[in-house]
Amino acid sequence: MSTDVEELVQTLLFEGYALYPYTPGATKNATPTPFGIVYPPVYAAPTPTTFDEIRMPCIAEAGDAATAALSVRFLQASGVRHEAVARRVDLPATTLRDLAGRPVVESFDHDGLRGHVQCSAELLPGGLARVTASVHNTTPVEAGLTRAQALESSLLSTHLVLQVRDARLASPSAPSEHTAGAVMTCVAVNTFPVLAADDDSVMLGAAIILPDHPQIAPESKGSLFDSTEIEEALRLHLLALSDGERDELRDHDPALREMLERAIAAAPDDLASLHGRVTVSDPGMLRPPSGHDDARGEEQARIGDAIVRRGDHVRLRPEVGRHAQDHLLTGRTATVERIYVDYDDRVHLCVTVDDDPGQQLMRDIGRYLYFKTNEVEAVL
Repeated sequence: MSTDVEELVQTLLFEGYALYPYTPGATKNATPTPFGIVYPPVYAAPTPTTFDEIRMPCIAEAGDAATAALSVRFLQASGVRHEAVARRVDLPATTLRDLAGRPVVESFDHDGLRGHVQCSAELLPGGLARVTASVHNTTPVEAGLTRAQALESSLLSTHLVLQVRDARLASPSAPSEHTAGAVMTCVAVNTFPVLAADDDSVMLGAAIILPDHPQIAPESKGSLFDSTEIEEALRLHLLALSDGERDELRDHDPALREMLERAIAAAPDDLASLHGRVTVSDPGMLRPPSGHDDARGEEQARIGDAIVRRGDHVRLRPEVGRHAQDHLLTGRTATVERIYVDYDDRVHLCVTVDDDPGQQLMRDIGRYLYFKTNEVEAVL
C-alpha cells in the first residue's frame, strides 16, 4: 500500500479521537463521539441506526490472476474518556477465484473485544467480480447497557482497506458504463466506500463521507485529531493554552503529548504556510466525463419557442423564494456557458452574469450559476 494511502487511513482513524482544548477535563471529551462504530450485537439489535457489522461490497474489473487483500483498522477504548489503542486485522492476498469458492475469515480477540473479518468474492459476467469485505463484532455483553458502556465493547473509528492486484476497482459514485449496472447492486452497510489510490487499486471503507481519491493537504504538519477542521486555527489555539493546560495534556495521554509538542515546535513559516492555498487549473485541460466527447454538455436547449445555444444570452427570471439572493439577479442578462441534462431529463443552464466584473474569472475557474429553462427568457 502506498505511503499516501497509509497516511490517509492513519489520519482518518484518529479523526475525533480528542477535540480542542484536548484537556481531559473538557466537557466535549468526557463522552467519546467516534464515527465508524461497530457495536456488540446485543446493543445493536434493538434499533436500525446501530450496527454490529460493517459490510463493503465493491465491483472490480478483474484479470484471471486478480487478488484481493483486506486490512481492517479500528480503535479500542482503553480509558475512562477518549483514550483508545489502535488495532489492526489483516487478511492475506487471495485470488478472486479462490475467494469465490471459499471466503477468507480471521477471528480476533483483543482483551475481550471479539469479532471476525471476512473477504469473499462472486465472479460476474463481463470480466467483473463483486468483492465483499466485512467486519463483525461478536463480543458478548449484557442487555441494558448505556451507550457509554457499549462503546467499551465496540470497534471505534473502523476503516476497511481493500487492495486488489491485476484488477481495477469501480468508483461507487461515478462508475464507468461497463460497471454501472453491477455497482448499483452494491449496498454498503455502516461505511462510505471511496477509491483511495490513483490506479484505483484500493477501496477505502471510510467512517465519514469523502470523495474518490481523497488527499491530505501537502501543507499539513500532522494530525491534530480534528483533521476536518482548519489546521492553522487549531495550532494557534494550542499555542494559546495556559501552562497549566499544557501540563495537563503532557501528563494525561502520550498521543496528545506528541501532538502538543509538535504544535509548539512549529516555526512561524510553518504557520504561514497553513494560511491558505488557491489552485487554478486551465478548464480546457479538464478530462471530459466518461462517454462524452465534450465536457461542456449539450450544444443547445429549447426555451419556449426559441432555441438557445452555448454563447447565447438569456434574461434571468428565477423562481420567487428559491434563494434569498435571487432577487438580485432578476432581469439581468447572462451568457450560456454550458447546457446539461440530468438523469430525469431536466435541462440545466450554466451561466455567467454579463454585467458581473468577475465574469471572465468565473469562466476561467468554471464557477457558474445554474438555472432551469423555466427560469430564463431567450434574448433574441
